[in-house]
Amino acid sequence: MSGSSTPETEAEITGATTRRRPRPEILEVGGRRLSPSTLMMGHAYDPALSEGSLKPPIFLTSTFVFENAAAGKRHFEGVTGKRPGGVDGLVYSRFNGPNQEILEDRLGIWEDAEDALVFSSGMSAIATLMLALVKPGDVIVHSAPLYAATETLIGRILGRFGVTFLDFPAGATEDEIAAVIERAKAQGNVSLIYLESPANPTNALVDIEAVSRVRDRLLGDTVPPIAIDNTFLGPLWQQPLRHGADLVVYSLTKYAGGHSDLVAGGISGAKKWIDPVRMMRNTIGTICDPNTAWMLLRSLETLELRMSRAGENAAKVCAFLRDHSKVESVGYLGFLGEGSRQADIYQRHCSGAGSTFSLYLKGGERESFAFLDNLKIAKLAVSLGGTETLASCPAAMTHLSVPDQRKQDLGITDNLVRISIGVENADDLIADFDQALGAV
Repeated sequence: MSGSSTPETEAEITGATTRRRPRPEILEVGGRRLSPSTLMMGHAYDPALSEGSLKPPIFLTSTFVFENAAAGKRHFEGVTGKRPGGVDGLVYSRFNGPNQEILEDRLGIWEDAEDALVFSSGMSAIATLMLALVKPGDVIVHSAPLYAATETLIGRILGRFGVTFLDFPAGATEDEIAAVIERAKAQGNVSLIYLESPANPTNALVDIEAVSRVRDRLLGDTVPPIAIDNTFLGPLWQQPLRHGADLVVYSLTKYAGGHSDLVAGGISGAKKWIDPVRMMRNTIGTICDPNTAWMLLRSLETLELRMSRAGENAAKVCAFLRDHSKVESVGYLGFLGEGSRQADIYQRHCSGAGSTFSLYLKGGERESFAFLDNLKIAKLAVSLGGTETLASCPAAMTHLSVPDQRKQDLGITDNLVRISIGVENADDLIADFDQALGAV
């Protein structure tokens, strides 16, 4: 209490002076709003609170000491939801911690979001969101395809508790989306609209603006949130909050982490919807650990550099693959046909084509496996968004659990190879893909 034995203000009495972190202050200089890439270097961190350390230390502690009993009560009022607005101070590492909160402030900057939360994995973020917002008997409307584990969570896990779902194809028109939502209304209370765009692994885009218009028109009485998995493009190449989404979900393992050395998830968006998700996270303990948060703080400093280089590489690699004799087609957003519905969505929603794409080989599983087994630089592994180039066969790997007929309906075929381009030399990658295709 600053060495004073007698509190002089109500703030000191209640413990309200206990800050989790300094309020974000410097957002502009000389009238210029600072860009996210600049703010990643120090936003939401005060070196004076950590012995002058330039970078935040890793706070390895399970619990935090209260200034006084009144402060402890006030903090737990925030934890339990008895007092709106969240926790004023540090309490316990299942709820919050310095590394996690600095990370959340910086994560929200990329989307210009009201608030953000971080989780132990992308799937723990998705599961916590759905547990917080969906109750037995509700209906989830979602785009398709989704990441296989997300489909499993909705269809098999939540289904055990009476939650049902209806879906529409990623590229659906506004009328097609409306038809599905009308059917969902007849089926029960629609409590969540969940999107994934680009879809994993087909790269198909969802018209977020159309979904938002239909939601507002047909579900105006309840207005369920629109949540979207933006892992493939965001936050550099697509910012869904600007197009009608309420919550944006990330596997921070991917581009945000970007070095294939951590697993984490994040949600950014409207405080109205973040607050109940935070309460659920407090209860079930799906927050990420301080070491992972610290590593993500490091990675966010180079996010724009890494994603930009990977995007440039992908454009060069896809230009080569497009004309190869053993390639059927390339599902790369930079190749969308002018005037097509997908091109229209891309032009309205996206600022770049990304670095993850679908390569369709001439043939089937045998050809896909031969290509993968002969790669020398690119690594045969699932995941994406790392500094290294990765390749996998979704039908036989990440989406193996999806029923065969559904995979066919969604375009997840045996000849589809998902490739995530890294930051290596582009000509080296082209040479690697060329020799691997030669072995097919």
